[in-house]
Amino acid sequence: MPGKADFLLRDDIIFLNHGAFGACPKAVFERFQAWQLELERQPVDFLLRRWPQYLAEARSRIAEYLQASPSDIVFVSNATDGLSRAVRALPLAPGDEILTTDHEYGAVNRLLEFSAAKTGAAIVRHQVRLPYSSDEAFVDALFADVSSNTRALVISHITSPTSLVFPIKRICQRAREMGLMTIIDGAHAPGQLPLDLRAIGADVYCGNFHKWLCAPKGAAFLHARPEHHDLIDPLVISHGCLPGGDFAQRHDWQGTRDVASYLTVPTAIDYQRDNNWDDVRAAGHELAASAQTRLCSHYGLPPLSVDQFAQMVTIPLPDCDTADVQRRLLDEYRIEAPVVSFGGRCGIRVSVQAYNTSDDIEQLLRAIRALVG
Repeated sequence: MPGKADFLLRDDIIFLNHGAFGACPKAVFERFQAWQLELERQPVDFLLRRWPQYLAEARSRIAEYLQASPSDIVFVSNATDGLSRAVRALPLAPGDEILTTDHEYGAVNRLLEFSAAKTGAAIVRHQVRLPYSSDEAFVDALFADVSSNTRALVISHITSPTSLVFPIKRICQRAREMGLMTIIDGAHAPGQLPLDLRAIGADVYCGNFHKWLCAPKGAAFLHARPEHHDLIDPLVISHGCLPGGDFAQRHDWQGTRDVASYLTVPTAIDYQRDNNWDDVRAAGHELAASAQTRLCSHYGLPPLSVDQFAQMVTIPLPDCDTADVQRRLLDEYRIEAPVVSFGGRCGIRVSVQAYNTSDDIEQLLRAIRALVG
């Protein structure tokens, strides 16, 4: 399996924060730079003549990877970009409600608040019961917060603060039966979970390629069912917004930009396929699970979930100064990992990727035990 030598990460840091911005393997980054060099050698030829075909080829590979139709996918710079296009397109009126949870990413919460202020709609945040007991209990409790005013459900596939994997397929199926639109924040899913967007059935699904798929920064996607193509406008109106233009044409060209990260995504897909990434994911999950078991046992705290996580897990800690602990982890132990406060609880989010080892986890455990409690 690949190790730290395959990545560009500094040797003097134990990097357990892949979930923040990802990390790109050397082989993938070299292809990214090759695309940038090709662009700069003849920018007009690249951007006006060859780029549309390059992008179509990349989109086709990505659609195969996501098990979706190429015509339903557009490139965006990050999941927040895609979610902004979808949420701001919702035809909301005063009194309407958007249902979400209290485990959503901070930027998405800002987006929802912005949309509510503009439209007069209300945000209903379902309070997820912790520890997480079962998918069935969670889904039943979530839909108990649906009212006659609910118009859409905006929810994470994998939550950012708590690392929980929500049963998105079940949620989307139930929402469709009730006539509710589903907008899924899949920022952490591609590369960490196998994805079948047709089977999931979300109305809109946005995900990052630059996190767990290990593509270059600025590569993400927005997937929308065909009936929503005309609803969702690009945030920038440019040459592609022609009468009769299709979903991809309207969203792809948004002015001059470096598209090398988009074109490198197929290389990231190939890299993971060629390096048996199912085994990498399984090994990462085992290391994350071991860290959770041992820290929870040490402090006598229940985990947020026994197994409802993938390669990223948020582990409860006793009350502490989270900012100070995170700073000292880096300054004194050379460990990069976010120490968070959520819902009155303290915890550390541990992201395990191909470059991490059991020794990394051992050093993290020693450091946390020395710094907390």
